[in-house]
Amino acid sequence: MLTGLHAAQLAWLLLAGVTLDLLLGEARRWHPLVGFGRAAQALEARLNRGQARIARGLLGWSLLVAPPVALCWWLAGHWGMAVHVLLLYFALGLRSLREHTLPILSALRAGDLPLARTLTGRIVSRDTADANASDLAKAGAESLLENGNDAVFGTLFWFVVAGGPGALLFRLANTLDAMWGYRNERYNLFGRVAARADDLLNLVPARLTALSYLLLAPRGGSVRAWRCWREQARSWDSPNAGPVMASGAGALGIALGGPARYAGRLESRPALGCGPDAAPVDILRAWRLVLFSTFLWLALAGSAAAVLKLGGVHA
Repeated sequence: MLTGLHAAQLAWLLLAGVTLDLLLGEARRWHPLVGFGRAAQALEARLNRGQARIARGLLGWSLLVAPPVALCWWLAGHWGMAVHVLLLYFALGLRSLREHTLPILSALRAGDLPLARTLTGRIVSRDTADANASDLAKAGAESLLENGNDAVFGTLFWFVVAGGPGALLFRLANTLDAMWGYRNERYNLFGRVAARADDLLNLVPARLTALSYLLLAPRGGSVRAWRCWREQARSWDSPNAGPVMASGAGALGIALGGPARYAGRLESRPALGCGPDAAPVDILRAWRLVLFSTFLWLALAGSAAAVLKLGGVHA
């Protein structure tokens, strides 16, 4: 661990950060990531032009990520555990996942398809204007499973590695990937560093997330999750989203992926999982899989701290 924190301290800090997130959710006003996003937009508008777009993207990424992470590393060294907890709280998005996806389920159950389309359109980039209930359920479940890694488990992993500054590094890099990491004319070169940095930071936590979904698969779905992970993940464009979503879809025993419309154009995406098409209730099942996986990570951290303490190991 790069922070000098003991295992027991890390376990308690993880619990505190997750608890704060579940109790308070994202800050409604003055959220640091909102200001960060605006700064990223302004900097991209200035740098993403002319020649040497990859180098300009590297410069933009460095200017946005390095200073706040270095500042928070200094603050954590001087002010201690409170800084670590606050950084973890701000970087986590567990409650936000619930708040953005379960209302889709409520709208579908109420038969309010227009509202469900509007709510789904806020969290995915695909077109939802003509989506049916199954399409919306699929989009909600996919968003939960993938963002379980991006908004929760990647953050927890890097917190264990490098404390609050590590969690902040991961969330800022993930945010820049979401803003710049597109393979289109505007961002293909400028956003390449952001995309590759996110891929690298997600390499380990994404596979731990997929393993967590496999271990907590309901009704004996672990074998199915492993088979989908092994056979389907490599066909997905993202090297990290593939294992996460294939394992999650297999664990739930539903079909995800497949055709989806983006910017008016139908794209044929690889199939994920196995079983029937996603139904509205699968949004709730995906949320529970993410939530229980979070509890599993907290339990493992607490158990590791207890074992080390009993063994007299000062770690």
